[in-house]
Amino acid sequence: MRTTADNFWEFLDAPLRGRGRILLVLLTIPLLLSFAFPLWQIYMKAPQYPSGLTMDIYSYQVVGGNDGHDVQEINTLNHYIGMHTITREELRDLDWIPFAIVGMALLSWRAALLGNVRALIDLSMIAGYVSVVAFGRFVWMLYEFGHHLDPKAPVKVAPFMPVVIGEKQIANFHTVSMPQLGSVLMGTFTMGVFGLTLLYLWRGRRAAKALAAGTVPAPIG
Repeated sequence: MRTTADNFWEFLDAPLRGRGRILLVLLTIPLLLSFAFPLWQIYMKAPQYPSGLTMDIYSYQVVGGNDGHDVQEINTLNHYIGMHTITREELRDLDWIPFAIVGMALLSWRAALLGNVRALIDLSMIAGYVSVVAFGRFVWMLYEFGHHLDPKAPVKVAPFMPVVIGEKQIANFHTVSMPQLGSVLMGTFTMGVFGLTLLYLWRGRRAAKALAAGTVPAPIG
């Protein structure tokens, strides 16, 4: 006699169906749109900069406000306290994030066309891994910028942790760091894949119990 566990493991090899496939394809739209919007924005304001300085971080580039001049101003200020210069080369994670986004979109289309529930679970794990690693690396980058200061810098500042999310006063600068629309779009994809995976697992568990009890389960789609 087949047990609930036997039926559930067999269910994991069942192909994705109808609405699940369509939803998976639709979720790649916000994922790919994230290229067009900043993932994060860092804003700094001080008496000498009443209009503030803005730096937008995209998945593949860094763009300063005021036609890019704000990044130059921020780097000038950072030089005085011994911080690293903010350049595209310094932000090395922007080398792999675009490939991760395209890779997740391709895996989503493959799962929608040919995949089964196992493929959906794999996709959700990859999406979660990319999200956690990308955010973790961003936090570590900020830590390195604030703690690895040049001891020969003109202005001596104690090592500090730049603000990750929210507001913080650093010397005479009021700094604001917040996620932007690009992060929301990537989060929409990740949470959507998580939700779809959990829905399939819940329905699969229910169907496995029904089969073990000898009843006909409702279709999973």
